[in-house]
Amino acid sequence: MTADIRKTMEAKMDQSIVAFKNNLQKIRTGRANPALLDSVHVDYYGSMVPLSQVANVALIDSRTISVQPWEKGMGAKIEKAIRESDLGLNPAAMGDLIRVPMPPMSEERRKEMTKLARNEGESAKIAVRNLRRDANEAVKRMVKDKLASEDDQKRSEADIQKITDRHVADIDALVAAKEQDIMAV
Repeated sequence: MTADIRKTMEAKMDQSIVAFKNNLQKIRTGRANPALLDSVHVDYYGSMVPLSQVANVALIDSRTISVQPWEKGMGAKIEKAIRESDLGLNPAAMGDLIRVPMPPMSEERRKEMTKLARNEGESAKIAVRNLRRDANEAVKRMVKDKLASEDDQKRSEADIQKITDRHVADIDALVAAKEQDIMAV
């Protein structure tokens, strides 16, 4: 029974780390990343749709993203949507292709981005710790209902703590790697 609790908790912790990785991808570094434009929505025949549904987004080089609209008339709308997003990007149209150069980040902006990465990491750690608490409470409930012994409880709590420590270490490593990425000029 405690194995079920452990499996469920571990699966949820893994999901938290996946969500955290997705959030980290959205934080801007000095390099271009097509995931940066995931938050941009374009007016497509009266409805707002994600940029990835109306154009092909790819990298030209480490500092330039290319956006290739699938329809001829969408270029101007896409360009406007990117310009008006809060990303601070200035796209340039070259025929059908829209080039989005990444402006170099100032030292101050880099520090802001590392702070943002740390905050995301802290949020992910809180989610992992909440899952640990829920799992420990489930084990205590089993002992109270006489479905497990107190020895099982001690073993399970130690096991749960090891898994939690491993996930927190993974989050710390991801944050450190992202900070290095941001601070690299």
